[in-house]
Amino acid sequence: MSLIKSISGIRGTIGGKKGDNLTPIDIVESIAGFATWVKKTKARPKVVVGRDGRMSGVMVSQLAIQTLIGMGVDVVDLDFSTTPTVEMYVPYVKADAGIIFTASHNPKEWNALKFLDGKGEFISAAIGEEILSTIKAGNLDFAQVDEMGKLEAADDALDIHIDAILKNRFVNVDAIKTSGFKVVVDCINSTGAMAIPPLLDALGVQYTLINEEISGNFAHNPEPLPAHLVQLSEAVISDGAALGISVDPDVDRLAFVCEDGSMLGEELTLVAVADHILSLEKGNTVSNLSSTRALADVTKKHGGSYLAAAVGEVNVVNAMKVTNAIIGGEGNGGVILPELHYGRDAMAGIALFLSYLAIRNQQASEVRNALPQYTIIKDKMDVAGLDLKAVFSRLKSTFTSEKLNDIDGLKIDFAEGWVHFRQSNTEPIVRIYAEAKNEETARLLIDKVKSSI
Repeated sequence: MSLIKSISGIRGTIGGKKGDNLTPIDIVESIAGFATWVKKTKARPKVVVGRDGRMSGVMVSQLAIQTLIGMGVDVVDLDFSTTPTVEMYVPYVKADAGIIFTASHNPKEWNALKFLDGKGEFISAAIGEEILSTIKAGNLDFAQVDEMGKLEAADDALDIHIDAILKNRFVNVDAIKTSGFKVVVDCINSTGAMAIPPLLDALGVQYTLINEEISGNFAHNPEPLPAHLVQLSEAVISDGAALGISVDPDVDRLAFVCEDGSMLGEELTLVAVADHILSLEKGNTVSNLSSTRALADVTKKHGGSYLAAAVGEVNVVNAMKVTNAIIGGEGNGGVILPELHYGRDAMAGIALFLSYLAIRNQQASEVRNALPQYTIIKDKMDVAGLDLKAVFSRLKSTFTSEKLNDIDGLKIDFAEGWVHFRQSNTEPIVRIYAEAKNEETARLLIDKVKSSI
């Protein structure tokens, strides 16, 4: 059981003791701290909130909403929603901030508070530290009875989100409609079940849904990795579908299954979408240090420049703004299209990838095979008993002859591939990723780094 406070939000397991888990007391204190920050620039701010389909969603959202009201903050409640939908709705209604109640890819016992600024983007690390300091100091000033906030519900956010996707110049609605696509969607018992069908309807795509009951009792581990997509793969084959679509519970991560049941690979979600966009317009790209080299290869092919950012959506977004990137994201299946909004958006990724398939008139496996081929291995270690400062120091001294990048953990670039060793922002683990031209080499690189710890 755990409680983690980072740039990715305040995340923890439900139940247990205050300060060790995401308990009602922790929720109230965290929301009050966030409201204190929001009220620094406006006496009566407005905050948009939405939640995924988790079992604890009602409890977490109601505690948060009533705390905001008690702090003198007006609340617009989207109820069931997706992370990208909330992100887009914040600036649409000129709100001052937003909160999404979701633990993204974490299992059902987890939930989280993800904080957005008035642009609908994740708050910076500096703001996060300010909020945490406010909570720790206990400097929380609730509103008098006549100054309490008001609550309103909104039901137009998803329509606005979908309409913006359909109007985007890189989405070819006509080509998709004439292609006669049939797909299978794994909704992982969360809000993808209510968000993706109307998008596919608008695109003229036939679909079958699996795990479509919004219960939060996930049918499998919700992280869209190959080991968790066996059911989707089997459904694609049995249905004779052109594509399998997997999203995480808050619909910001995306992975595809090819028509033959094989994986496109979550690392290639962004690469394929980038290849589509860059073939239409030259531009720059950004992903994080733990993402595949294939994006840099594709960007170079189209005459653009690539930059690697520290892990964390806010870091990728900041780098995209600096480089004026036309497309970016993360190798975990996160696609960020800045013309739409600066946030990972699986729904936008679906429309862009279907456009790619339709324009090229190719099957998903053909698209995958034409992209740069690397093998990436995603390993992890428990942080218990590890002196991470000493570990990083030892790694630096051991691999001084290699190219090192320490803006986020330590990335070691070898001639034959790379290894990235970093502490997770969302789980009590150390992540060790490696990439090379083949699995054997990638595994050897991971073993080389592990043996030096």
